[in-house]
Amino acid sequence: MTQHLFILTGASRGMGLAMAQQLLQPGHTLLCLSRHTHDALVAQAASSDAALVQWSQDLADGTAASARLADWLAAQTADAYASATLINNAGVIPRIGPVRDADAADLAHALRVGLEAPRQLTAAFLHATAHWPAARKVLNISSGLGRRAMASQAAYCAAKAGLDHFTRCLALEEALKPGGAKVCALAPGVIDTDMQVQLRGADAAAFPDRARFVGLKDRGLLTSPEAAAAQVLAWLHRADFGVNPVADVRDAG
Repeated sequence: MTQHLFILTGASRGMGLAMAQQLLQPGHTLLCLSRHTHDALVAQAASSDAALVQWSQDLADGTAASARLADWLAAQTADAYASATLINNAGVIPRIGPVRDADAADLAHALRVGLEAPRQLTAAFLHATAHWPAARKVLNISSGLGRRAMASQAAYCAAKAGLDHFTRCLALEEALKPGGAKVCALAPGVIDTDMQVQLRGADAAAFPDRARFVGLKDRGLLTSPEAAAAQVLAWLHRADFGVNPVADVRDAG
């Protein structure tokens, strides 16, 4: 077995798109779940001898997404892959401001995409692949804001903090199972993406930390999506992946 399966959410832009581009290598099968498919990935897959499947999937409906993933995995041959990896990357920042001014639907959407869908997809992935001989990994893309509270960012912070603790619990469960999956919630650093544009463009009166994010950009301290993707994927391939279920790419290793 030389084929390696990667399942990636949020692959249509930013670091997710960069990860998808870097994962399109010979011997790789890449399944992308995003709101929009990406034509450039199709062309790259054809030229790199990689297998690509793209689903236009709204992760706000994690129930439908996880059911679709379960069906797709059930249709795969159990011994077709040397490894199988789920990367829960998708996330959204709702309108930036204090909770007292938040829209209820906006708050719910952030948690559905950032926490509910990753849990449901992880459950579907682990259940469907439980009998596979492949080495299995779950990589949850977290954030420093899951570990550091910030005013006017409660929904995003809560989703990422929940993802961290979910991963801790999951690691304990999988450690009890022979051949259990290795899991990690990894903070990828501060990346120059649309989310950063959103943070810098927020109303300073509603977002006390706005100046901090403006300063990061002005001082050139943001990592490019391509460099961040390379760091995350390098962490994924570390021999000690999962030893620390909650980690940061900037950790010494």
